[in-house]
Amino acid sequence: MSMTQISRFTSEIVPVAQRVTGDGDESAAPEGGGGFADYALVSLHCLRIYLDTSYRMTIDLLKEMPQITGEIGLNAADLPSPSTLCKAFDRISMSVCRVLLRQSAQLHDLSEHGAIDATFYERSAASRHYCQRTSYRVQKLKVTKLVDTDSQAVLDVHCSTTREGSDADLAEQIARRNASDLRSLAADKGYDKQSVRESLRDLGIRPLIKHHLFAPYDHAHNARIDEQRYNQRSMTETMNSAVKRSLGFAVRARSWFREFREIALMCVVYNVKRAISTDQSAKAIAR
Repeated sequence: MSMTQISRFTSEIVPVAQRVTGDGDESAAPEGGGGFADYALVSLHCLRIYLDTSYRMTIDLLKEMPQITGEIGLNAADLPSPSTLCKAFDRISMSVCRVLLRQSAQLHDLSEHGAIDATFYERSAASRHYCQRTSYRVQKLKVTKLVDTDSQAVLDVHCSTTREGSDADLAEQIARRNASDLRSLAADKGYDKQSVRESLRDLGIRPLIKHHLFAPYDHAHNARIDEQRYNQRSMTETMNSAVKRSLGFAVRARSWFREFREIALMCVVYNVKRAISTDQSAKAIAR
């Protein structure tokens, strides 16, 4: 990963964090006994995920990158300690992470055609003593993502430590949260439920979910589906593969609420990385 790539990422993530936290006019570093600006801490956490390093290694690397820290509004002497950065992660609420995700998706040209699917992330390996002390038994997180099929940007994410509950009902919940930005929603047969189709239509969203074949009229229903749009549901698999290849298939955090936030910020980082890559490709073609 080159310094130029890190700089481009930082120059994109800092304005996004400033818009979401609303404290972009404040000094990034503590002044007069105050704390770090929220946008600075959010930017540092996104950089940590982008660099795929620990808290300590992130701070050590940034001390050697004055250009990067300068774009956040900090210098080497201002950087928080690893423990301060770690504790600050607890103050980033999931609602803020969702807004960050939406803002990062706006860096793309969105099509209003979405697809939804679930994947699994490994929880980081922990010592046997830690697992026994904290009842750390769940080995995987179930993560459901809503993706724009044209840009492959992640629009929304839902995390769970259990496999209970209906995927179809969850799809309805996510669609309702994003109804104003969707014209169609594609999903595989695991989301086949008539009440979901009816809810999507009530929201003004065209359901692209094939019926299980129990009766002749199910064939007729499936024949009316826009095959080209329906086949775009595979973009969720493409996106999940890209995220796991570049940012890892496991989460570093150990408590479930931290893991949920980490997953959301991984999606934010992915959106920004993809936007930068798309922009560079467009400029290359223009030349």
